[in-house]
Amino acid sequence: MSTPRPQPGERRLQILQALADMLQAPGGERVTTAALAARLGVSEAALYRHFASKAQMFDALIEFIETSVFGLIQQVTDREPQPQAQTRLIVTLLFQFAEKNPGMARVMAGDALVLEHERLMARMELFWDKFESALKQRLREAQHPQAVALAGVLSALAQSRLQRYARSGWRRPPSERLSEVWPLFFDNLG
Repeated sequence: MSTPRPQPGERRLQILQALADMLQAPGGERVTTAALAARLGVSEAALYRHFASKAQMFDALIEFIETSVFGLIQQVTDREPQPQAQTRLIVTLLFQFAEKNPGMARVMAGDALVLEHERLMARMELFWDKFESALKQRLREAQHPQAVALAGVLSALAQSRLQRYARSGWRRPPSERLSEVWPLFFDNLG
């Protein structure tokens, strides 16, 4: 009895899931299409029937990250009326997303993109610019006196914690001791 063929689109999702899973491996080795194909039990040609290149696979992962994170940001702004609380929730949810998706955390931190097409790194930088802008908007609404500077610092904090998470082999989650960090930024607002 042979295994049934995947439904249209299903193989594409399997490829992306396998890529994300491989990115979770401690040590952060570069994922090759040969290793990815072997993991899935298919030929490299089968991968290229669904994606024109490995860069296109990473593009799809970045698309998933963008859709997920900015969808979460929209949910926060829809549900939480206080802009200062929105800012904290946005950063916290970003960290929770990364902790649930360690392979994606490596993409977000840029570690998984270092030896890939430079366009991918530029796309991830654009993601971080949009993330910082979302924080800046909330901080301005909260009338924080240093909204622009604080948004930059919080974005840098998020990026550095994701890098630390990946480089620690997932032992140092980005949300670690986060409740101790918030007073450094927000307690002086009263």
